[in-house]
Amino acid sequence: MARLFILVEGETEETFVNELLAPHLYGKGFESVSARLMGNARLRAQRGGVRGWTEVKTEIVRHLRTDAALFVTTMVDYYGMPSDPKKTKAWPGRYESTHLEYAKKAPLVESALSAEIQAELGAAGRFIPFVVMHEFEALLFSDCGGFANGIGRGNLAERFQAIRDEFNSPEEINDSPLTHPSRRVVELVPAYQKPIFGNIAALEIGFDRIRSECPHFRAWLERLESLS
Repeated sequence: MARLFILVEGETEETFVNELLAPHLYGKGFESVSARLMGNARLRAQRGGVRGWTEVKTEIVRHLRTDAALFVTTMVDYYGMPSDPKKTKAWPGRYESTHLEYAKKAPLVESALSAEIQAELGAAGRFIPFVVMHEFEALLFSDCGGFANGIGRGNLAERFQAIRDEFNSPEEINDSPLTHPSRRVVELVPAYQKPIFGNIAALEIGFDRIRSECPHFRAWLERLESLS
């Protein structure tokens, strides 16, 4: 039976893993599924934001070395990922992916992350990086009615759908500072509380709808399911 450790960037993703992803994977035969915020545990009060890659890489390598049967993955937003190559916090491949077409962005970053772990350990088979395109809220546009109802704002379903219809898939909702997914949501719902509302909406929508609408998320989920 497989054991999975997921490094996440914030409380929203942590709750998503514990309340939605873990039960789903347990149903597929997993022995354990756990989530942990990236970076030093004593900084947990400072939730949100993507840690620098050097710090996260150290944690990934430590877990893989400590438990030879453990699989490690990430759930990190492309939008918030440090990208300046002149700074030590930059994530591999993030800067190079900036001007690529949507479909090539996450694969480039994920490939670069795998290469870093492989260079450190000699093998990267138990490391399965996942970059959320572009951030968690994008997944919620998989079902705009469910999203609106889940946060108690059913009257916004058509507004959410209008945003969704601008793109081929929810994951393509772009990463401009003015138009990234959560910015669009907050403009319509100023009181939107990401960790609480986001996961209530995800529960309302369900895995089947998210995976049907979000091909990159689906590919990651199917790979995790195959581990068991």
